[in-house]
Amino acid sequence: MNDKEYMRLALQLAKKGCGWTSPNPMVGAVVVKEGRIIGQGWHQRYGQAHAERNALASCTEDPQGATLYVTLEPCCHYGKQPPCVDAILDAGIHRVVVGSADPNPLVAGKGIAILRAHGIDVTENVLQKECDALNKVFFHYITTKRPFVSMKYAMTMDGKIATYTGASKWITGEIARNHVQRQRHRFRGIMVGVGTILADDPLLTCRIEGGRDPVRIICDTHLRTPLQSQVVMTAKQVPTILATCCGDPEKQAAYQQAGCRVLCLEAHCGHVNLPQLMEQLGQEQIDSILLEGGGTLNWSALESGIVQQVQAYIAPKLFGGRDAKAPIEGAGVPLLDAAFRLKNSRLEQLGKDFLIESEVEYPCLPESWKKSEQ
Repeated sequence: MNDKEYMRLALQLAKKGCGWTSPNPMVGAVVVKEGRIIGQGWHQRYGQAHAERNALASCTEDPQGATLYVTLEPCCHYGKQPPCVDAILDAGIHRVVVGSADPNPLVAGKGIAILRAHGIDVTENVLQKECDALNKVFFHYITTKRPFVSMKYAMTMDGKIATYTGASKWITGEIARNHVQRQRHRFRGIMVGVGTILADDPLLTCRIEGGRDPVRIICDTHLRTPLQSQVVMTAKQVPTILATCCGDPEKQAAYQQAGCRVLCLEAHCGHVNLPQLMEQLGQEQIDSILLEGGGTLNWSALESGIVQQVQAYIAPKLFGGRDAKAPIEGAGVPLLDAAFRLKNSRLEQLGKDFLIESEVEYPCLPESWKKSEQ
């Protein structure tokens, strides 16, 4: 095996921490001595030992003189765990192969510099693209202090999320819906608007056995969420946040007694101020949000610049209907030049359905909008 093959193994190990490590990154590590794998580990849960320490602890023989493969630059600061560079030095590792640099300001090249200062041979950027992609949520969160937001919707091939009567269950098949459940486990929060609660009364939990429920975030400007809705009735079991502009203490108290948290925020264009909400959620270590809103909230999220990714699940069906709902509504852009641009798109087939996953390119709106209106 060569460096890339060992790093691929480390990547596979890292993915085992998906859904459990946030707001920390997913990291995997492999210890190799004289061509033999003698230790493997990954960061299993937030607050627990990091991948490097787990890999070293699992070694079947003395790691003195071995090579350590790790998907992310080893940390060099004290957090909930001691620095991994100390463990590497104590173990007598001869060479370290790193996939991604860590953009955390507390690390940011310092870990690699410490290793080199102690005579360790460090090779950087092995499978960097794959290692970077693994932790795109962490990279965004640690540099902006705001959640990584993925706008998710299921639609037909003619762009409808429901029929003209409002029927929407189910647009996609079971395989695609199971994929969505894995996303709910992966993302730390799930966000919808009050319109979705009123229309569908969803539970918004992760239905994978052994999965983790995301924190439920309801954008409800005027506190119209029914007290008998599933999200309110289960708020003592699953963390639930109502983001509102309603300052009425009596209204808020009813939800608080049911177990909900109420965040009273400023209004922006008559709705919850989404950038302010993201700032607040980031302070609470919610590093990622799966946005499962309807057309109105999706447009507001795009317009306010909080969306980093779009996940469009597309079913090979046609609904038609001028009154059938679309995934993104609102005012829309005035001209082609003002369109939101997507990049680095990826296509995956899920049974009979398809997932197109793309990054949203910012800044794209302010300047192009100004040009379109001139």
